Amino acid sequence: MNANVDFNLNPFVVIWESTRACDLSCVHCRAAAQPRRSQFELTTEEGYKLIDDIALLKPKVFVITGGDPLKREDTYDFIAYGKKLGLEPSVTPSATPLLTDGSIALMKHRGVARLAISLDASRADLHDEFRRVPGSFDLTLRAIRAANSEGIPVQVNTTVTRRTIDDLPAMVNLLRDLGIVMWSVFFLVPTGRGKQADLVTPEAVEQLFGFLYDTSKRVPFAIRTTEAMHYRRYMLQRMAAERGESIDRLLDPATGLIDASTLFLQNGPRKMPLGVQAQTGAISRAPRGVNEGKGFVFISHLGDVFPSGFLPLKAGNVKHQSLGDIYRNSDLFTGLRDSSNLKGKCGICEFRDLCGGSRARAWAMTGDVYAADPLCTYLPVGMRYATA
Repeated sequence: MNANVDFNLNPFVVIWESTRACDLSCVHCRAAAQPRRSQFELTTEEGYKLIDDIALLKPKVFVITGGDPLKREDTYDFIAYGKKLGLEPSVTPSATPLLTDGSIALMKHRGVARLAISLDASRADLHDEFRRVPGSFDLTLRAIRAANSEGIPVQVNTTVTRRTIDDLPAMVNLLRDLGIVMWSVFFLVPTGRGKQADLVTPEAVEQLFGFLYDTSKRVPFAIRTTEAMHYRRYMLQRMAAERGESIDRLLDPATGLIDASTLFLQNGPRKMPLGVQAQTGAISRAPRGVNEGKGFVFISHLGDVFPSGFLPLKAGNVKHQSLGDIYRNSDLFTGLRDSSNLKGKCGICEFRDLCGGSRARAWAMTGDVYAADPLCTYLPVGMRYATA
């Protein structure tokens, strides 16, 4: 864990959506991807220039995503170029006929650090229905095994919706057999093709946190969450309870906020649950937690810069500005990094610096990027005392 991370200067995670072209038609797709590439997406030369800018920011995580990045033949060159500049490029290919043993071997040869592959159910029928392409499940398993054979670490991304939540225990058993290094559990944001009707309830989310935390102690892979920043709060509560301590002791009397770094620094990473140890972009590496615009930046296929791929508020474009300038100085990014801008219970929550809630979900469901996260059940200390 790096206690000196300054998200005002450098992002922890940079994600580049190199194309929106994809041969899948997933029901939840934030990008509403299409089979054809856009004539307006960044050119190869513009892609190299963007990677130059990204390398200057020295992020811990650099991901080339889509759409399906394998729809671009220059993706392999981008991997090699990023590696040459000192980055550790990860790629999120779609499970289509483009994802062959040969393409996986070529990515390995060019220097890919990790493959992140979506798998949304433990059964072919449920996964293929979600991805809307028959055979996607089998292609996904084949790709994971091929990556393992090449020695490429594999992260599996699973989207939690009403369609998939009951299958998660079976998913754990499958993932254990697949030999992955990380399970990233995505909590739906109703944007793109994602529909609000597919959201699980806040109460179900809290129960799922318990399942993920307990699972993290008994599986050989790490578990992280995406667009569920309040899982950090849940982990702290559970860790404090297991030590027989009150979470309130971590309250900083000067700020009224939780000083999470104290507990994690005392415990040390080896004493933390297995799945917590490798929480990429979360509290095990960055004590204040990564959120939209705070340690996280997303570049679209057009070069537009967003705080997140799930938050469609544009801060600039890399064709006309440097990525570093947009990240450090744009009103949108600086505003999102200031937790005093948060409203509702997020604004008075003692976990607001560590968690901060999903700004993307707040925007999608309320139209206010600073509103409280609608999927959080937690009642801040101030509200509890006010209603006592």
